[in-house]
Amino acid sequence: MLTIRTFTFNPYQENTYLLYNEEGNALIIDPGMYGEKEQEEFLTFVDLHNLTPQLLLNTHCHIDHVLGNYFIHEKFDLLPQFHEGELSILVAVQNYAPQMGFRYDISPIGEVFLKDGDKIQIDNDELEVILAPGHSPAHICFYSASQKFLIGGDVLFRNSIGRTDLPGGNHQQLLDNIKQRLYTLPDDTVVYPGHGPSTTIGFEKNSNPFIQG
Repeated sequence: MLTIRTFTFNPYQENTYLLYNEEGNALIIDPGMYGEKEQEEFLTFVDLHNLTPQLLLNTHCHIDHVLGNYFIHEKFDLLPQFHEGELSILVAVQNYAPQMGFRYDISPIGEVFLKDGDKIQIDNDELEVILAPGHSPAHICFYSASQKFLIGGDVLFRNSIGRTDLPGGNHQQLLDNIKQRLYTLPDDTVVYPGHGPSTTIGFEKNSNPFIQG
């Protein structure tokens, strides 16, 4: 059984997720910590709960979701895992971060790339990789069938969807993937998005104004 801890970091108010089990083994998804205060907040929680981070995952590689990749690598010797189609997005961050006024420690490149349908194991718990591009070229989500939750990144928000006006975005592709890849999950699946509060698949199917039919 995985416990999910949400941290809201950086000027974009990005949700960083720490998932951990009874043995204290953990995985980190989309580390967005920026600056010493946020880094310390994260480390304090890890130390307080005697956690051992074992995996670093990125749903996609926009700046707000990778600001902490280097920090996590330095502290826990973890390389990020994401879909290979996000590689150009990650590389671009180092070029535009200074223009946006961000101090950016360059993320390492992982040795393992994830693809649709991959299974990620942490002891007895399993997450399935769901490819759902549209917000970014090769955005992935992480789904737990047993616990009925989805770490969804910037695909589906509470009564909203991810923006599609950034490089690699595709509005129709995003809508199609929400309907075909996410709305087919059980209605009581809890969605933990990259920004804002959690929601459920059923709630969004009934009320999200961006997706019709």
